[in-house]
Amino acid sequence: MEIIIIDINYVTGSLFVALWVMVPAYVPNSAAALFGGGTPIDLGKSFSDGRRIFGDGKTFRGFFGGVFCGIIAGLILILTENVAGWHIHTYLSVVLLATGALLGDLIKSFIKRRLNKKRGEKWLVADQYDLVFGAFVMLLLFDPAWLSDTINYMVLIWIIIVTPLLHRGANIIGYLIGVKDVPW
Repeated sequence: MEIIIIDINYVTGSLFVALWVMVPAYVPNSAAALFGGGTPIDLGKSFSDGRRIFGDGKTFRGFFGGVFCGIIAGLILILTENVAGWHIHTYLSVVLLATGALLGDLIKSFIKRRLNKKRGEKWLVADQYDLVFGAFVMLLLFDPAWLSDTINYMVLIWIIIVTPLLHRGANIIGYLIGVKDVPW
């Protein structure tokens, strides 16, 4: 019988890295809700199926405000890393994580409209992982070396575990303070 030894420092260290790495992708969704409103990105237009392209919930102000906040959060992390002597984020990774998170959200909204789901309607899994998908696709396209150097299997597992928990918590807070219509 083989005994498996788990290095708790590796597991907890990977959790820290997962949270640290994803901050520039996690911040934009909440910030977009805070800055949202105004002109919809689809300008009120419908797709060929007669349904809105994205819907009223995806606005220029929310998108750019969210990306901006994600980049600012990432720059703060880079400053912290420089002081601590770490080398995790790059300027490019921060921009890709922040932008990709909200592009993933836009793609999800586009698909939701095609499935005739209403704004705010719960869509398990897609609602939680759209930002991860978008961020990782952007990294794969424009900075695959950073992605492969930074995200190992344990970090990826933690991202998969903590993302829906953080997403739910942020949405409940957004609902309680009045920036979200539903708590999911």
